[in-house]
Parts: sequence; C-alpha cells; structure tokens
Amino acid sequence: MRHSPKDLANLLGSRLCHDLISPIGAVCNGVELLGMGPTGAMPELALISESVESANYKIQFYRVAFGISSNKQYVAPSEVRRVLAGMYKGSRLRVEWAVETDSLRPIVKLAFLLLMCAEAALPYGGTVRISETEDGWLLCAEGVTKQLDDGLWDTLRQTDIGVTLTPAQVHFGLAPFAAEDAGRTIDPSHDETGITIRF
Repeated sequence: MRHSPKDLANLLGSRLCHDLISPIGAVCNGVELLGMGPTGAMPELALISESVESANYKIQFYRVAFGISSNKQYVAPSEVRRVLAGMYKGSRLRVEWAVETDSLRPIVKLAFLLLMCAEAALPYGGTVRISETEDGWLLCAEGVTKQLDDGLWDTLRQTDIGVTLTPAQVHFGLAPFAAEDAGRTIDPSHDETGITIRF
C-alpha cells in the first residue's frame, strides 16, 4: 500500500504526540506524588505542575490538528471544549466551541488548524467562536489583527501552496488538505478588526 506525503505527515504527527504524551503523564504523576509528601505543595512544584499540564493539553490539541483522522470517528463537544480550555488557559485568546452535537474528527481537525491560522493574526488576543450553520461551518474571530501576507490566506483556498511557509505557518499549508479530506472548501476573509473563515 502506498502512502501519500500527506498521509505520512499525519502519521508522523500522531506518532510524535503518542510518544510524548506518556512521559509527560508520568512527570505529572510524579509531581502529584511529590506534592503529597512531607514538604507539601511548594511553589516550585506548582510551577512544574502548571507547565506539565500546559504541555499535556498542547499535545492533545496537536494530536487532533496534526494527527490522523477518520470519518468514522466522532468527538463530543465536551471533549473539544476540554482540550480548548486547557490549550488556551492563561492565553489572551478566548475560544468558544458553539457546537452542541458530536462532530466528525476530520472536521474538528480542520477547525483546530483554522483556529491556529486565526490565532497567528491575533497577536494581542481576542475572541474566536466556532459554530455550525445551515450553510456549513463558521469561524469568527474578533480582535486587533496583525497584517499577514495575503498569500497565506490564499493558501487556504487550494492545496497547491504558492508561498514559502515557515514552521510557525505550517497550519496554513495543512488546512487545505484537511479540508479536502473533510469534503470542505475554505473561504477566508479578514480586515483590521477580525477574521471570518467559512468551511
């Protein structure tokens, strides 16, 4: 069986997240045990615990965004909200998952990638709302936007990447392929006060 570069990238994302989640979980358990010891909850342990928790949620988020997904898999809204709450805890970005039903994993994957695109354009924070409408899915972001190369937004419309991407922009290149897998097209628009992405 031949695998496309896209499939290999998804497999790599899943493998990395899978291999990292176990040791991070072990560190988390170790910190918890230390906190139960005679020294109690020291400030240093609290700092380590917060960092480990943040890393844990980031990996869970990246596992969805960069890993493999199947049209036979569904994700409950409570699970999506849990991951998003952990991912953006302490962030200047507020994210609302305004969907009350289970969602196909490929759609959630696409939504997470597009959320990263919106986040890249909101350096000072803001609010992002992701919802499902009669016409499809909608991501609305409000906040003072950073001027991004129009080529990046155009990249979302096609799998033929026409710009050179940096590691910090890789989600712009991956989103069109995720949209293709989910049977969706991406229609982004933006101005100085916000971003709207239909998919």
